[in-house]
Amino acid sequence: MARNSGETAFDFSLQKLTGGELKLKAFAGKPLLIVNTASKCGFTPQYAGLEEIWKSYKKSGLVVLGVPSNDFAGQEPGTEKEIAAFCETNYGVDFPMASKVHVSGSRAHPLFKFLVSEGGFLAAPRWNFYKYLVDRDGHLKEWFSSFTSPTSSRVKRAVESVIAKG
Repeated sequence: MARNSGETAFDFSLQKLTGGELKLKAFAGKPLLIVNTASKCGFTPQYAGLEEIWKSYKKSGLVVLGVPSNDFAGQEPGTEKEIAAFCETNYGVDFPMASKVHVSGSRAHPLFKFLVSEGGFLAAPRWNFYKYLVDRDGHLKEWFSSFTSPTSSRVKRAVESVIAKG
């Protein structure tokens, strides 16, 4: 993976879905699984798998971070309050969630521009539920497309590899 000049994922901030700033430096030294999410997508049931991964690995330091986006076919039209209620009611989500941002194109949030710069052109999200595994040093270790389930053996092996390097 390509490396930026000294920049890491921990240098970025988002707004929390419930209000306030979410500084990723609060997670420095922990692996992150960052996922662009949407509530009205065919991949939306992956919220359940993300919650499962979160519960399985959070004691080992993994942080799952959901980042809602309305970039793909308007599949996240809700307000922050509606998104939070949907995630909690339907999937019991209790991993951190950011406010809705752009994840693709020129208006993409700087965090997603960073992830794409580290992963290369093919790492750019082309739909909802792209997954970005960031290592404890804040660099992209691996990325997964929408079609890769968060509970797949491929994702679990990658997560376990990053956790083991702690």
